[in-house]
Amino acid sequence: MFKSLSLKIIVFGFIFTFFSSFGQSYFLGLFNTSIREALSISHGQFGSIYASATLCSSFILIWVGKKIDDFSAIKFAYFVIISLSISSFIFSKINSIVFLFLAIFLMRLFGQGLMSHTASTTVSRYFDKSRGKALSTSWLGLSLAEFILPVLIVYFLTFIHWRELWVGFSLLIILFLPVVSMFLINNLNINSRESDSNNNSQEDAIKQWSRGEVLKDYKFYIICGNLLAMPWIFTGFAVFQSFVQISKGWGPYVIAQSFMAYSICSVLTLFITGILIDKFSSRKLLIFTNIPMLIAALILIVFDHPIVSFIFLGLLGMTNGFANVLGTSTWAELYGVRFIGGIKAMTSALMVFSTAFGTALYGFLIDKGFGIEQIATFSAIYVGFMLVLLFMIKNKLNPHYL
Repeated sequence: MFKSLSLKIIVFGFIFTFFSSFGQSYFLGLFNTSIREALSISHGQFGSIYASATLCSSFILIWVGKKIDDFSAIKFAYFVIISLSISSFIFSKINSIVFLFLAIFLMRLFGQGLMSHTASTTVSRYFDKSRGKALSTSWLGLSLAEFILPVLIVYFLTFIHWRELWVGFSLLIILFLPVVSMFLINNLNINSRESDSNNNSQEDAIKQWSRGEVLKDYKFYIICGNLLAMPWIFTGFAVFQSFVQISKGWGPYVIAQSFMAYSICSVLTLFITGILIDKFSSRKLLIFTNIPMLIAALILIVFDHPIVSFIFLGLLGMTNGFANVLGTSTWAELYGVRFIGGIKAMTSALMVFSTAFGTALYGFLIDKGFGIEQIATFSAIYVGFMLVLLFMIKNKLNPHYL
């Protein structure tokens, strides 16, 4: 299906999305208890520090992420690898609240932010006619990590101190990733394209939008409004899942078991979306992205049976599978790939920001006495409103041809 260089780039994306886990919320949350006990801080204090550090990383990501447009893929990858390794080592030395803030800031910036940014930007820039399948395959790296790492880390924590684990992560990153990157993308440059050997690409005929030009396009904000719904709604649900569990009267393991449905539906949708993008284009599929999430919110409002948890998270997994691929390929189709790094840096930063926003908003509403049904109603109204706006411009989502 893919030729040699194409396959190498997909493997590179797969590995980098896998290693982005070191900065993902689900992974850092595994060390929540250990860190709080070491620093004698509460859940609330940890949450506030986490949200603040995440917000700061989103602002820096806008500037740093844009630099991928100015350097070869291998040089930028080395920068991210070295920075992530140093960040992981710093994480192992947390001994104060200030140090905790710095460590989380670095892991969110170089782990979740720049590792996934480097992977998706490199893949989307190189591929044209096979972009959908390439992106969906590379994002399976994160799905695999989400499947195996939580159990593995919990097991390791039974006989290895958490600080030693993070020193091990640092060494693994600096010893493994540079060698892999050298083998996979050493000769890749900013102008390398899948079409170099096919000569049938339309990429060169598309206007290449700068980030400044994109910011002046009203369609960008409507698309972002739709794509950012998943991060803030899902993060709010995930962080406050115990509140949902108590509100619905579900057993202690219902939501945890329901994440299996989330993972399965997310992976299946990734595969299907990649194939459909290459056949119909991202622009035509975009309108369907948040429909499963809207249905999920409506179900959560009306029903209380434990099976709702499985259906709810399964539908969210479908939206996640859509969004992971469409969130990158849509920008490449609409605005070209010459400045895709700067555009992706901006949207990645907005995504990180939205996760912090979701946590803060859900916490505020819960403190004000809102129930999960009321919060789900608010979420459904937002998703529905953004879908209406997107529907109104769906026939205008076309690239500008030169």
